[in-house]
Amino acid sequence: MSILIRQIIRSAAISFAMSILLPSLVFFIYPLSDWSLLWNRKIMNFPFALFLPITSVILGVLYGAISGVYWKRQLAEVGDELYKISQGSASSFEGNTQVQEFARISAQLENVRRHIAERAKSVQKLSNEKVKDQEKYIQEIISQERNRLARELHDSVSQQLFAASMLMSAITESRQDTDSNEMKQLKLTESVIHQSQLEMRALLLHLRPVPLRGKSLQEGITSLLGELVQKVPMKITWKIEPVSMDRGIEDHLFRILQESVSNTLRHAKASSLEVSLISRDGLIIFIIADDGCGFRSENSKAGSYGLHNMQERAAEIGGTMKIVSVINKGTRLEVKVPLISTGGEDID
Repeated sequence: MSILIRQIIRSAAISFAMSILLPSLVFFIYPLSDWSLLWNRKIMNFPFALFLPITSVILGVLYGAISGVYWKRQLAEVGDELYKISQGSASSFEGNTQVQEFARISAQLENVRRHIAERAKSVQKLSNEKVKDQEKYIQEIISQERNRLARELHDSVSQQLFAASMLMSAITESRQDTDSNEMKQLKLTESVIHQSQLEMRALLLHLRPVPLRGKSLQEGITSLLGELVQKVPMKITWKIEPVSMDRGIEDHLFRILQESVSNTLRHAKASSLEVSLISRDGLIIFIIADDGCGFRSENSKAGSYGLHNMQERAAEIGGTMKIVSVINKGTRLEVKVPLISTGGEDID
């Protein structure tokens, strides 16, 4: 039951009870000589015995509606501010400063916002330290083995797929009977080889992820996408704003981009890919969108580990990740990270 309906019912019930109890108490102390006067005495063509409770109930309903609307708005403001705080925005709740409880709520909301900001700051600092120290030894061994496998795949299978693709293109272009069953089979074979090349590029991207190696996130994104433009038959565009952030955040966002691009190449069947990195309202906003086949998240099995891995990376830097996918329309991945200065410098 909503607070509006509850206030109306409560006020109407109290008003009705008071309209019965108070006159009863008065008439008990000062009894009437003729009780029929309560019915015979009329006000606006209503007997007094009915006029008083009906009027009281109407006034109670009006009071309950007004007070219910007021408290509903106040609680809605509290809910809106809680949502803003959960999204990383600053709290601007003031409420009714004349009510002591709302002043206390406003102070508590500010404390919650400050606590979340401090927690995000500490998580980002911890993540920054982990990037510098924790993975050095283990990741170096894994990286060496992945590089070896990637080199072997690139020098053997990848080259053979490229040769097969060129050979099939030459065969299909030399054929005149474009509508024959044999030609359709050749076209299908060419399409399978083409998809296998995309799968291989995605696999190589998984096995040998390109590190930033002293580059900024903006430079790393430009380098990675620029290389893909030369190798993948897909329209790739990007909008990268200069955003100053810690190295730990840059590393995690770059890994999320690599994982997302790999999933797009393997599963999306997309013709275009858009990447955006902007800063708005104290948040780093990183968007990766394609126009591929999309998927239903509740039924998706392929790439589930990759999605979970990206969500963990976003959480490790105090951010959130949202994925919106529509069948035959594409997929949009959006990461939001609070932009917090850890070194006392001003960040635009």
